[in-house]
Amino acid sequence: MIAFYCWKTSFKLSAQEKKTLAQVNAKKLYIRYYDVALNPETNQPFPVGVIHFEEKPTGFKVIPVVYIKNNVMLNKTINLPDLAEKMSSLIGQINTKNNIQIQEIQIDCDWTLTSKDNYLKFINLFKKANRTQLSATIRLHQIKYFDETKIPNVDNGVLMYYNMGKIQTDTLNSIYDKKIADKYLSSLKKYPLSLKVALPIFSNGIHIRSNQVIGLKSKLAESELKADTNFVMIKQHYFKTKNSNYKHGIYYIKDDLIKLETVSEENLLEMASDLDENLKTHPSEIIFYDLDELNLKTYENDIFEKISNRF
Repeated sequence: MIAFYCWKTSFKLSAQEKKTLAQVNAKKLYIRYYDVALNPETNQPFPVGVIHFEEKPTGFKVIPVVYIKNNVMLNKTINLPDLAEKMSSLIGQINTKNNIQIQEIQIDCDWTLTSKDNYLKFINLFKKANRTQLSATIRLHQIKYFDETKIPNVDNGVLMYYNMGKIQTDTLNSIYDKKIADKYLSSLKKYPLSLKVALPIFSNGIHIRSNQVIGLKSKLAESELKADTNFVMIKQHYFKTKNSNYKHGIYYIKDDLIKLETVSEENLLEMASDLDENLKTHPSEIIFYDLDELNLKTYENDIFEKISNRF
């Protein structure tokens, strides 16, 4: 089954997005409801960017996704029962307001060795507070070292098969790098939790000044930079700023660089084949991150079926 993540603060599907969903017969949307961050003044968790539904996701099974920043779980004074109750309540309020019925909630958090105790306790509390299935995103390092990072008490996991490397100025692609991926693939068969798979269809623009990364802009297309006379392509994936200018709210100074990170169709097919060879069981879902008209324009219409057929 093909599904998509929707990662915006406002939900409204464009004509192209609806067309793609219909073409691949997608029936399920993982919709980001809000983030949880720490209030810098109180050092307590609070919701950020709560979703607004401009239209109802009619005809789709909706899975609310809440992204929890790892520093929330690193907070040693956090009241975990209170957090679980407030998160559950806010999800319920959003569903009631928009007449959405759900059967599953997903928690997205890149927990670490130092935050695992709080995170695992939170998952148990949240599961007790919600009469739904509970899933969690799982990163490659959490799979390879699961004896140390442990396994959350959820019904299933979603392997986030992207964001593998560090964001840096050289040619390494932080979204996908096969050399990095290969170091983790053999661990997949040993992981006890049932896994679905999430694959990337997004791009990043890394803002570089004086050989230092100073920012990151998502959803920046190569075609857009080629059409902008303020930038010139100096080599594959690298653009140089010809004239100081504002673009999408970011100020680029003359001679700044933008390094574009993308995932090609060949990359995606390679990822699917490698995962198929190494996963313990056939994934019940392939979830693409994320549903956005800009991302969809990058690929041929049949790429999603091609990838699904690799499993």
